[in-house]
Parts: sequence; C-alpha cells; structure tokens
Amino acid sequence: MTPIRSLDELVTSLRDAPNRRVAVAAGHDPNTIRAAARAAGEKVADITLVGEGARIDTLCTELGLDRSVFEVIDEPDVFAAGLKARDLVREGRADVLMKGLIGTSDYMRLILDKKDGLLPKGAVLTHVTVMELPAIVKRHGKLLFVSDVAIIPLPDKPTKKKILRYCVDAAHSFGIERPRAALLAASEKVSLKMPATGEAAEITIDAVEEFPDAIVHGPLALDVAISPEACAIKGLDTPVGGAADILVFPNIESGNVFYKSGTLLSGGRLAAAVVGTTAPCVLTSRADSEESKFLSIAFGCRLAGS
Repeated sequence: MTPIRSLDELVTSLRDAPNRRVAVAAGHDPNTIRAAARAAGEKVADITLVGEGARIDTLCTELGLDRSVFEVIDEPDVFAAGLKARDLVREGRADVLMKGLIGTSDYMRLILDKKDGLLPKGAVLTHVTVMELPAIVKRHGKLLFVSDVAIIPLPDKPTKKKILRYCVDAAHSFGIERPRAALLAASEKVSLKMPATGEAAEITIDAVEEFPDAIVHGPLALDVAISPEACAIKGLDTPVGGAADILVFPNIESGNVFYKSGTLLSGGRLAAAVVGTTAPCVLTSRADSEESKFLSIAFGCRLAGS
C-alpha cells in the first residue's frame, strides 16, 4: 500500500475500498448532516442517522441535501438515539460510531458502559488525531499522528505504551510500515524533576522488543522530533531523525495546546477519533466545521477497515 500523505489522499483511498457504515448518535444538527451527506456522496461511508426524523427531513430540505442517501432511524430523544446508535455498532450493524448532538458526557458514558459499552476489558480509551500541518507538509510531505490531546490527563508509563500502540496501528492503516514515534518532553535529558523524561527513556528501551514495527525514541523535545536541522545543531543522534510520524505527549495540557495551535494558529487540518474501543468512535465538538467532521468520518472508516 502506498502511504497516505495528506487528508485528501485519505478520502481518495476510501472511494475504492468497501464502504463502512457510520452510525450517528443524535444526527440532527446541520454540520453533522452536511458532513454525513458529503461522506455518502463521495462514497467514503454509508450513513445511518439516529435522531429526530422530522428535524432531519427539514434540515435536508433547508440545506438542499438528498435525504435518500441516509438510512434514518427516528428517535427524538437524544440519549435514546445515542443508545440505539451505540448498539448498532456493538451488534456489528455499523462499523463506526459518531457523535451528533448528544452531549459528550452522555456519549462517553454509552461507550464506557461496563455491560454494553464498546471498551474491552484491559483496554485504554484514548484520542488519536491525524494532522495536516503546513510546516510538516512543506518539510516532510506527510501527516502527523498525535495523542493524547483530549481524554487522558496524565498517562502513566503503561498507558503511554497503549497510546503508542494505537498510534502505531493508525499509522500502519495509512500505509506507513515502520512509523517513527517521538516520546515528547521538554528536554532530551533525563531529569528527576521531569518524570516524563524518565518514562520516555524507559519506554524507548522496552520498545526494542515491544514495538518492532516502529522506530521509537524519547525523551525528545518537539524541535528535534520534527526538525533534522535542530538535531544537527544540537548534535543529537536520534533514530527518529527529526522526522517523526507520531508524537506522544506527556500530558493533556501539552497535547491540547499543540492540537489547537496547529489549527488556530497554523491553519492545519485534522481528523480525529476515539480508539481503544471495539470500533472507532468519532468525537467532534458540536461547533466543529463540516470539513473536520467529514475528515473524521473518513479517519474512522480507515481505522475500521485496517
């Protein structure tokens, strides 16, 4: 498989693949319906909207969308709609779950339900984002996979290993055979005052046996993770070589700031999904753009097909 090196290539790659079905929980808001209609129209996914049927009909008319591209399950109650969408995935009648108007706390509660949820015992729920950043595209001509920026506040070493595994698997699904993963910290030197540096060094040692399908190194500061010039200036010899495909953050604060800086300040594009679950779960904000929701549908379908 030729590596996917842009989000447009991600979309194109899915047009020739078997369609995956996306079940949208409370899928009766304009941005979600537009994104879902685009995904169906571009043959990226089959879509089931679980939500208020009358509202869906009205929105399709107002937005000039073809209502026939969707399967619609009429459920006006938002939480009940989420429950039905979740169960479509749990029962194998859909491949990807997507958040619509349902609140994030309710959406996550359905996923994490111990009896009927989507998180296997022993798995870790985390958030993986694939980012198309102008500077990375210009320098390396590729995408970045980053985690965790939205769910786990302060991952410990075993959790970081699971986050790393999910990121490596996501990169593999994009055709990157042996992705380079940087375990980020504020410095390349191990310091007792910065526990993340010690954890990164230990994971690097363990990765020789545990991650033979990736190149893993840390601790690395962001500059040497993505810039060969920075490595040369600092005289740093790292197998990541300033060309990381994956960035694993030490905590949610650093990850979230990077994520938002990449979009708000750098004009980056992104797609994101919750992973660790039995099926990818698209978690976007109600305020997210149509494009971000559409690309996240595509990302979920790529993960589901890998």
